[in-house]
This record gives sequence, C-alpha cells and structure tokens, in this order.
Amino acid sequence: MSVHPKAFLSRKRNVREGVSTRSRIIMVLERKPSSAKAIAEEAGISYSNVLHHLRLLEEERIVRREGGKPYVWKLTGVGQLRLIDVPLR
Repeated sequence: MSVHPKAFLSRKRNVREGVSTRSRIIMVLERKPSSAKAIAEEAGISYSNVLHHLRLLEEERIVRREGGKPYVWKLTGVGQLRLIDVPLR
C-alpha cells in the first residue's frame, strides 16, 4: 500500500496504520467527493474508522464536508503535495 503525502497530520502522531487508513480515504476522494458511507465501502474501512479519520483530516483542513447529512466530503487542496503535483519552473 502506498502512502499518500496528505495523509500525514501535523498535529497528531502519525502511526503507520492511521497513515495507511487516511491514504486510502484520500485516494477515494481524489477520484470523487463522497459520503463517509461510500468511502467506507470503496476503501474497505469501517464506517466509524472513516468518520474518525475524516474528522482528523478536517481539523487539518485537508478535507471539508458540504451539504447536510449525509455530508459529502471533498479534498480542499491543502496538505503536502506529491512530487508529480509540483509544477516545474
């Protein structure tokens, strides 16, 4: 499993399992904004675990929720970039 650079949090201890879980969530959201339930199903992670990590990512402004319940979660563009995402000058 590859690790997504946006999965590392600045305010929390980054244990391997948490980084891996957040990476899977972010990869789902890179494809399309989704509800927590849809993320859980697509990533193969429990719903409660997805909610926990979405809240951590929201605290760091990496994701945001829109609309009413069920919220649609989206990436904000904040966070570390992959090298392929950095424009060359």
